[in-house]
Amino acid sequence: MFEELLKSLAPAKILPYDLADIPLPMLDLGMDNKQLEVLDLSDTRAFITYVDQQLSTYSTSVALGAYDEDRIIYRRSSLFDAKQPRSIHIGIDIWTKEGTSVIAPVDGEVHSFQDNRAYGDYGPTVILRHTTEGVTWHTLYGHLSRSTLPRLSEGMKIPRETVFAWVGTPEENGQWPSHLHFQIIRDMEGRRGDYPGVCTQADRRHYLSNCPDPLLLLGLQV
Repeated sequence: MFEELLKSLAPAKILPYDLADIPLPMLDLGMDNKQLEVLDLSDTRAFITYVDQQLSTYSTSVALGAYDEDRIIYRRSSLFDAKQPRSIHIGIDIWTKEGTSVIAPVDGEVHSFQDNRAYGDYGPTVILRHTTEGVTWHTLYGHLSRSTLPRLSEGMKIPRETVFAWVGTPEENGQWPSHLHFQIIRDMEGRRGDYPGVCTQADRRHYLSNCPDPLLLLGLQV
């Protein structure tokens, strides 16, 4: 079972500090958050202020954004607005300072990378490919610094705990408060440099099956 394989690799590290050793609140970005209902989510500065206020409330500079959360925040971008709007988050977010280094959780290589520049998108994105006990799988890192991409090439080996990317600014990360979107993907389904991090209610079962909870790999409680 793939989830058991991920647990066997835990705790993996993806940032230059141990997430298990710091206060790590979960920010509520869901449909029932009344504060977000009245916030102009299209205003990036207002959204940044909201996130900063939440971090201050918890006296921390780092927080998580939940896996499998039905989110109101995607209403800020037409990227997620279709006949069936996408609102289910299928990775985790780690809200942290711009410029924070990103570390390979296990040995891997660069599968692909791309600057997904649309408003509300990932911005610079890197996908690593891993092979563990004969199983090939992937990790995706979104909302990165644009300076990350010129340093990479497809097939480049990225050993475990190697710094290979940095968290981007809102101006380069799709107009989001600074954070890392981290996602595990079993099958890339033919995609390169991009993979949905948000899905529709109708597609939820498929995407959660292909993208298990990243907290399994990080060794944090799920």
